[in-house]
Amino acid sequence: MYICSVVRNNECERTKSPLFLYLKMFNTTVKDLLNEALEERTDLFLIDFTISSEQAVNIIIDGDNGVKVDDCIFISRAIEHNIDREEHDFSLEVASAGAAAPLTLPRQFKRNIGRTLEVRTQTDNIEAELIDVSEEGIELTWKAREPKPVGKGKVTVVKNAKIAFNDIVEAKVVIKF
Repeated sequence: MYICSVVRNNECERTKSPLFLYLKMFNTTVKDLLNEALEERTDLFLIDFTISSEQAVNIIIDGDNGVKVDDCIFISRAIEHNIDREEHDFSLEVASAGAAAPLTLPRQFKRNIGRTLEVRTQTDNIEAELIDVSEEGIELTWKAREPKPVGKGKVTVVKNAKIAFNDIVEAKVVIKF
């Protein structure tokens, strides 16, 4: 890798190196192939996409019906079969988000309606059942023990909360065995 410097009027100007341009073109090619594959398979969606300086391509996908090995193979082949290995030396890893991964997109929340989530906001930690998802956020319901309005003891009450996506710091599906 090198950086070309051009001297004009006794001032040094830096230009982008050929390596930088090569990596940028590779990055664009991979993104375009990935987008084409995801357009073909509308049940799959992108969670994360990175390319390291060593050209290690990491793609994390999720799906409306989960992700199977065949889904990862489909995305991998859509990219790998359309890039010349003689020109580009790269590694490619396509994986699912995983059961313990945080939910980040509204589409992931919709898939988990009826399941118990652990939701952390700036002010609260709530473990509750996800009952609805809208464009603005989620709605949760859970049971809590609260003091009786009159007398001693506690009663079980059902609580609901609507939480905007912007207010969610982290949300995970609670896995029960």
